[in-house]
Order: sequence, then C-alpha cells, then structure tokens
Amino acid sequence: MRKQRGLLIVLSGPSGVGKGTVRKELFSQPDTNYEYSISMTTRLPREGETDEVDYFFKSREDFEELISQGKLLEYAEYVGNYYGTPLDYVNQTRDAGRDVFLEIEVQGAEQVREKVPDGLFIFLAPPSLSELEKRLTGRGTETDAIIQSRITEARKELEMMNLYDYVVENDEVERACERINAIVIAEHCKRERVEKRYYEMLKENV
Repeated sequence: MRKQRGLLIVLSGPSGVGKGTVRKELFSQPDTNYEYSISMTTRLPREGETDEVDYFFKSREDFEELISQGKLLEYAEYVGNYYGTPLDYVNQTRDAGRDVFLEIEVQGAEQVREKVPDGLFIFLAPPSLSELEKRLTGRGTETDAIIQSRITEARKELEMMNLYDYVVENDEVERACERINAIVIAEHCKRERVEKRYYEMLKENV
C-alpha cells in the first residue's frame, strides 16, 4: 500500500501573535516529524536571525525575479517587504510522504488556499488585541508608527479567520503546540485523506 502524501500545514496569524515562537517550540520537540519550509523575505534580519535558517533573506530585485519565474507557492508584500514560499521544495517533500510546515502571513495563506485546497490551515490568534500590542511593543524592534500599522492590519486579518480550518489561541506557547499537534494527527486520520489507499489495497487482494 502506497505511502500517504504529506500534509501542507499552514500556520499564520497577525504580526506579533507568536508564530515564530510557536514554530520554534514545535521543532524543538524530539518527536517532531514536520519539515519546515523556510520562507523568503526582503526585510532585514532581526537580531539573532540567520540566513537559510529563519528566512532566505533576498534583495527586492532577486525576489521579483523569482516571482516572474513562477518559483513561489505564494508571496505577499507586507509593511513594505516581500515574503514568499519556494514552490519546488514543498511539492517534493509532500510527494515523499513528509508533512511540510509553513509559517506565513495571512495574505500568503490566502494565496496558498487557492492553489492547495487540501492544505491544513491553522490560524494562530492572540488572547486579545491589547495583549498583541504588548507583545509587539516588547520586541523593541519597531517604531510606534509601525506598531500601530501592525495593529490596524491585525484587525483586518482577524476578520479573515473564515479562510482557515482551525483556530488556535496562543495564550501559552506549550498549550498552542499541543493543540496544533493534535489537529495534525486528526487530519491524517480523516477518511477523505486515507480512503484511496484502502481502496487500492482491496483491489490488490482481489
């Protein structure tokens, strides 16, 4: 019986909600089997970020060349910078039976939804907008004007929650990770994802 194709797991949510922190915690767990698809961006690295580990950091010119070549699963321009996901890596990894984990912005997730309707889309939500603003301020990496623009954008993104299959509140990182892992296990057991394999098994034994 052939191996089940890997899931495309899309985690997104407002800036400052803790997507990166949750993703790092998930991947620090010894039993994690996800393949992390590193996103590309034209923004400058933050302190502690490493090229080809946290992001592929590209110039605006290089990024736009990849767009014209159709080499991105999705891309978005957010607060003056591009973000995107390499296409070939995602398909090759899923075909090998591995789950691909994307941590992307809401605009990008909307594009992926159109291109990969069988993906698993998880919206990471803040406990409240005031908590989200507190987290953004605590970063110490952005001006007050940028923080306010991100809060305005977050309100719009929360209204796009209907594009997702599940919503996970990031009240505590460990609890958010437990919920995400439980969702992935349940998705792998969905009838529509596994029935084709068993029909093939029945044909083989006729």
